[in-house]
Amino acid sequence: MYLEARQDELADWTLKSHKYRLRAFVEWCEEAGVDDLTELDGRDLYEFRVWRREGNFGAEDGETPEEIAPVTLKSQLTTLRAFLRFAANIHAVPEDFYERVPLPKLSGTDDVSDSTLEPDRATDILEYLHRYHYASRRHVEFALLWETGARMGAIRGLDLRDLDLDGRTPVVRYKHRPDQGTPIKNGEKGERFNSVSDRVGTMLQAYIDGPRVDATDEFGRKPLLTTSHGRVSASTIRQDVYVVTRPCWLNQGCPHNRDIETCEAVELNHVSTCPSSRSPHDVRKGVVTLYRREEVPRRVVSDRLDASDLVLDKHYDRRGERERAEQRRNHLPW
Repeated sequence: MYLEARQDELADWTLKSHKYRLRAFVEWCEEAGVDDLTELDGRDLYEFRVWRREGNFGAEDGETPEEIAPVTLKSQLTTLRAFLRFAANIHAVPEDFYERVPLPKLSGTDDVSDSTLEPDRATDILEYLHRYHYASRRHVEFALLWETGARMGAIRGLDLRDLDLDGRTPVVRYKHRPDQGTPIKNGEKGERFNSVSDRVGTMLQAYIDGPRVDATDEFGRKPLLTTSHGRVSASTIRQDVYVVTRPCWLNQGCPHNRDIETCEAVELNHVSTCPSSRSPHDVRKGVVTLYRREEVPRRVVSDRLDASDLVLDKHYDRRGERERAEQRRNHLPW
């Protein structure tokens, strides 16, 4: 009932996140023998918080749970609060019961991830894709993520009609289409045109003319990124990026002293377990870091990536403090 109530106000991926987080609460209730919300009290909510913090949800039998990050725990508990607030609205729990869910206090850096893709690594990956996997779907995905800095959802939502490759400058258009399963982060305010290099424009046309699977989605649209089932899923894009960011995939050996013959990260379903693999979000952070190092004007970065200066500085710019100081020095009158 909660998920149905939030369906019209939350983006699809946000709703999926809420569903995943609440699955953890359901699993804890099953383990604790809770069959009805009216059985819960404040002590139960505290026990759930500890259980979730210790990483019990999702751990396989025999695995040692790993404690989750404070920001992950806060997201989990914030969603639980929202669920209990809804439960109060339908008189399933007391009106102020959600306030008994204790939220962790984060420091200024607890909600910031240091994981990123260094620009040098991105260059290596692009060159490898250009040479050995030219115009493949993985090549298209990674090239668009890196050249436009767009979020994964925006890349996934591209249709063939959103590309203009015949003009003087190749351009892609990111458009908000929430009623057809492809919203973008900031709605209509996030809609924009982003140019790409001639090299990438030529590669995109080669992909469209060659390897792209000719498919139509359930809304009659022609997606750019396709599989035999239609529009590519977000999980497939994420997995593709994990694949190409592993050093062993680039024939660079293993920097973690693992035996490649037996390493589980070689298997497609476990590529994310490689310590060197990176997510699409990490690629976006690497783009911001590159732009800041090259001193691209802040307004250009903000408009191109559809993010405020505050968000870019806090969550995406991975330059070190000393590097920032040295760059500031270049603009001082002495």
